[in-house]
Amino acid sequence: MADPVPDLGAYRPPADFTRGRPALVELLWILVEAIFVSSFLPGSWHRRALLSLFGAKIGAKVVLKPGVRVKFPWRLAIGDNSWIGERAWIDNLAPVTIGADCCVSQGAYLCTGSHDWSARGFDLITRPITLEPGAWVAARAVVGPGVTIGRGAVLGLGSVATRDLDAWTVYAGAPALPIKQRAIAP
Repeated sequence: MADPVPDLGAYRPPADFTRGRPALVELLWILVEAIFVSSFLPGSWHRRALLSLFGAKIGAKVVLKPGVRVKFPWRLAIGDNSWIGERAWIDNLAPVTIGADCCVSQGAYLCTGSHDWSARGFDLITRPITLEPGAWVAARAVVGPGVTIGRGAVLGLGSVATRDLDAWTVYAGAPALPIKQRAIAP
């Protein structure tokens, strides 16, 4: 007898999971995102306005570069003066909160969803992500479901955070490990 394998045909979203808006609103967002938000068009003002129109909480002076992707803007909050770099992907099936003065660099991936690999139906698991003020997620870094990046912490180039990162600490690697303390010059 063969070992059991996941039965992806048996997959069902959890009873308590909701996409947060009607299908028509989600479809409209997909079109608006593709044409205006993820596009090559320069500038941040239209990205801020459109994300806000679809329910995102966007602070003052937020910079959103071309190619940014956001799955559900109604589950996104970004604090004042934060930067979101080119091709950053905020895959927010659960809420993502980015504090003030944070940087999410080019190609970074914030992923709030995963699957229970031990469940026959490959059950969906979602958990929020929080970046506390002053955090930096460097280029091509990945932040997993349920992770909090502490105040002023740095997740280095191409690193993967699967657990919370302590404040004012620089992390690198996959999985991310602390390598030194971060200090900001006066």
